[in-house]
Amino acid sequence: MAKVKITKVKSAINRTSRQKKTLEALGLRKMNQTVEVEATPQIMGMIRKVSHMVTAEEVK
Repeated sequence: MAKVKITKVKSAINRTSRQKKTLEALGLRKMNQTVEVEATPQIMGMIRKVSHMVTAEEVK
């Protein structure tokens, strides 16, 4: 399965608790932190929910 590299580029301050929890579930805590995860449908949905705060790119 493909992997996705996710980087947090905006702060979670003044965001809903649901969005904050989604970032935590993705493993993103600090600004400019990058994690590499499997590209499952669940993860892709989480990325879409917080797409305004993260950047995602596919890793080959």
